[in-house]
Amino acid sequence: MTYPDLVDRLTDLKQLATPPPPGERTELASSYDRHSVYDAAHDKYIGWDANSDGDCGGDALATHDVEGRLVMADIHGPGCIWRTWTATVGPGHVKIYLDGAVTPTIDLPWSGYFDGKHDPFTRPNIVYHTGKADSGQESGGWNNYTPISFQKSCRIVAEKDWGMYYHFNYTRFAPGTEVRTFALPLSAADAAALDAADAKLGQCGEDPNPAGPAAAGTDRISFEMLPAKTRMPIFESKEMTGAITALKIRIKPEDVPHDLAGRRRLFRELALRITWDGEKEPAVWSPLGDFFGTGSGAEPHLNLPSGLKEDGTFYSYWYMPYGHGALVEIDNDSDRSISISGEISHEQLMNTSGSLLRFHAKWHRDAFLPTRPDRAIDWTMLKTEGRGRFVGTQLHIWSPINGWWGEGDEKFFVDGEKFPSTFGTGSEDYFGYAWGGAGRWVRAFHAQILNENNNGHVDDQRWLIADNVPFHNSFEGDIEKYMPNTLPDPANHPFDPISLFATVAYWYLSTDGTDPYTEIPVDQRVGYWTSNASYHEPGVIEAESMELAKWTQNNIRNEGMWGAWPGALKGTKEGAWSNNRQLAWDPLNLQDHLDLKLPVDKTGNYQVIVRPTKAPNYGIFQFGVDGKNIGSPVDLYNKDIVPGDPVTLGTVQLTAGDHVLNITPTGKNPAITGDAPVATFAFDYVKLVPAP
Repeated sequence: MTYPDLVDRLTDLKQLATPPPPGERTELASSYDRHSVYDAAHDKYIGWDANSDGDCGGDALATHDVEGRLVMADIHGPGCIWRTWTATVGPGHVKIYLDGAVTPTIDLPWSGYFDGKHDPFTRPNIVYHTGKADSGQESGGWNNYTPISFQKSCRIVAEKDWGMYYHFNYTRFAPGTEVRTFALPLSAADAAALDAADAKLGQCGEDPNPAGPAAAGTDRISFEMLPAKTRMPIFESKEMTGAITALKIRIKPEDVPHDLAGRRRLFRELALRITWDGEKEPAVWSPLGDFFGTGSGAEPHLNLPSGLKEDGTFYSYWYMPYGHGALVEIDNDSDRSISISGEISHEQLMNTSGSLLRFHAKWHRDAFLPTRPDRAIDWTMLKTEGRGRFVGTQLHIWSPINGWWGEGDEKFFVDGEKFPSTFGTGSEDYFGYAWGGAGRWVRAFHAQILNENNNGHVDDQRWLIADNVPFHNSFEGDIEKYMPNTLPDPANHPFDPISLFATVAYWYLSTDGTDPYTEIPVDQRVGYWTSNASYHEPGVIEAESMELAKWTQNNIRNEGMWGAWPGALKGTKEGAWSNNRQLAWDPLNLQDHLDLKLPVDKTGNYQVIVRPTKAPNYGIFQFGVDGKNIGSPVDLYNKDIVPGDPVTLGTVQLTAGDHVLNITPTGKNPAITGDAPVATFAFDYVKLVPAP
């Protein structure tokens, strides 16, 4: 394989249907916590929820070379690294040695792999960052999809201060495969291949592998009425050999609810069903929205294999071969008629489809979870038998109570292995971002389509194209789920989070393989989420929504305050925080300041009212506006955590535009012990009331 051959795999969806040759494996070198082990002698998983992933569980467990450098990966070839990811970049160098060379092929600061300044890592759709939180704290992940190939070996070492957390997704090809080893500088042909791939990845929404006009056909469906509670075929081919190359579906705009809750329900009530070769059971079954990557309603996004365009067109470019016909159907389990249009492109195949894998995609909730207690944290995304390739996940999370839903590592068990050959470092890391960021971002291979501040609905997705995971006998793909589906006694667990997962797993499977997933009734697809009961104080600026006017290094948190207080449970003011959230801050000393942007719509005089939170570990703070103190210091100490009474600080004259709300620590209540001169600050909202 030449280097351009490998680069082509970044965007080649057709190659996914090719059965993996014996010996081909895709694995992950990561900084997972080495306290997680399998004890073969006692058939027991130990430390299976260990979570010190940033440093492999500590220096004592991490592997170092004779020079004291961290050994990130030591891989025997032939092979190729497809994806390099990290959560934090630093100045320390990371060196990649290929084929036993004593001189590194790549020697850069870890930041240099991702900052777009060092060739060949300069192409913006191949090397990028997934975003920042409003606070300025990095919340995205650093991603580099530049292939790094080798014939004999690949050894990666990191020097001091390199950063924190790493992933290298790589494939070890079948023995005997000849691979041209990555070398710098790139040849003109190699650079051109990367440029072409970068251009394709920047044009998501268009077919990355269009068929030639002589080989392809397109069936168009005009708007057809799909009655309530019925199933309608939209495409049927009885050709002996063929493949669907593109699938596009659009719901008539008048039939799509304008509100998000209505769209969320409708696109779970509609379901896509695809059957290959006259089989009794479908190989593809999923609620319509989930199949195209948006489980929380119709959220436009453009990925490489699938997505939703701004004009309302769902599209899929997954390559779907068949040998004895194909049947595509849509179920309407809603209580009203829906008008549907679409296009299905397909091509004929000449005596090859029998050897190709079949495309599968199944939606489920909590199916085939591990039964053994020592693996209780693992939540199964896919379990299947046969020969095939795992190619991705769409995960919908419903997290209704305060708390980060993720943190769980991905674990892929291939061909019955007891310890997973893919062991990640966190849910958000698997999906390509970091630090639990709640921002929306969309890239070719992954996306966070929707995130309601990690306190509601979340849609994450990851597509494994070049880095697909081949299996020869069986595959089990899990992601850790720290939060239970229910709490036995919510009144005694006011801050304990729960979460509900639903996924679509995507994979290719041999015709003799086993797909154990069945269709799910509509009453299990909708309505299992409930709205948070929230009280909203009218006319306020929610503290958690305020932006920093000046960056501070100290811990600033947007905290959910959904709990067992009467108001939180009933959606009333009594004993509850407005919007069930607050902004919290941990100052380090009396010189610290928290400065927040205070927007003012209209010039005038205003009473400034704040509603602080009180708690056993909260300090005393002075408020100010635009650098001038207003009112007296407010003591936030209380023996219990409670939303405090609103405090009227005073009246100020403000012009229209952005001003600054200043918070400064002045000390702490004598009831708080410890040497620190300051304590935590938190408040619910600020309110500007027009005054004479």
